[in-house]
Amino acid sequence: MSINVNLLKEICEVAGTSGFEQRIREVVLREVTPLVDKVSIDNLGNIVAVKNGKGDKRVMIGAHMDEIGFIVTHVDDKGFVRFHTLGGFDPKTLTAQRVVVHGTEDLIGVMGSKPIHVMSPEEKTKMPKTTDYFIDLGMPKEEVEKIVSVGNPITRQRELIEMGNCVNCKSIDNRVSVFILIETLRLLKDVPYDVYGVFTVQEELGIRGANAATLAVKPDFGFGLDTTIAYDVPGASPQEMVTKLGEGTGIKIMDSSTICDYRMVDYMKKTADKNKIKWQPEILPAGGTDTSGIQRMTPGGSIAGAISIPTRHIHQVIEMADKGDIQASIDLLKVCLEDLDKYDWGFSQRL
Repeated sequence: MSINVNLLKEICEVAGTSGFEQRIREVVLREVTPLVDKVSIDNLGNIVAVKNGKGDKRVMIGAHMDEIGFIVTHVDDKGFVRFHTLGGFDPKTLTAQRVVVHGTEDLIGVMGSKPIHVMSPEEKTKMPKTTDYFIDLGMPKEEVEKIVSVGNPITRQRELIEMGNCVNCKSIDNRVSVFILIETLRLLKDVPYDVYGVFTVQEELGIRGANAATLAVKPDFGFGLDTTIAYDVPGASPQEMVTKLGEGTGIKIMDSSTICDYRMVDYMKKTADKNKIKWQPEILPAGGTDTSGIQRMTPGGSIAGAISIPTRHIHQVIEMADKGDIQASIDLLKVCLEDLDKYDWGFSQRL
């Protein structure tokens, strides 16, 4: 079974940085509305798609819609745009990259910086900072200001391509998880509990959307969906790799914001093995996901875990994931949702 690359391409390429998720939200609404029993949008902008189950418990899945990007802070006298980051960037990857400034119309810009030919020896050895960059729109100030204002969002400009068995694009983090959640909802039939598929906002700025949505859903069970580091490249030692491309979906054990519930980790591993789904364990030393909000922002907490999609070049201009790992993630989430009532969660022991 091959994944729907055309849909993944649309989801990854559409603009939607943190706080400005309107365009990706429209794509998700179009796809998910026919697949569930109810769809709503909360005040923060999260999409909550509900598939009714038979039992009296709730399970929430979080996949964030926002991508890392920038916001306009200033247009100088020459028409060059200054910006602030929305999410974490590795500055050295920005040099000479194309971006899109979303003003009254979309404008292609180039990330400019000081040419190496006029750098001092000291400057050549220094790591760049995001403040060293400006956006060149190729237009004078008076033309720029007709279209661009302080507060306009900026996104990266990259198309999705296939490379071997991989897909390569901007915003694989976390649009691949948006895709996985949509495709899982498409495949789900009978579920034991009400399933709340939540497409969240502003994750890259601190799990903001998931926190708000979890307060409303009050889940008993939770799954985060997000990318994770695949550092299986030259120069990496085995303990640094976190995950590897092509070795299956990641079952999160912990990251810097979450220790996944030991019961959920056990359930996910056993469910993957039972259904012959390729998986690998994931411990991420730094970085967090919506899982933390789903786990903790409800009275008494939820029994939460996470499916992690191994991704190379994460938080850079392009990111890459393996199509087999993506399919394994869909397969695992589906069976985990359908079999939740078949595991002894020890509810009788709870306070």
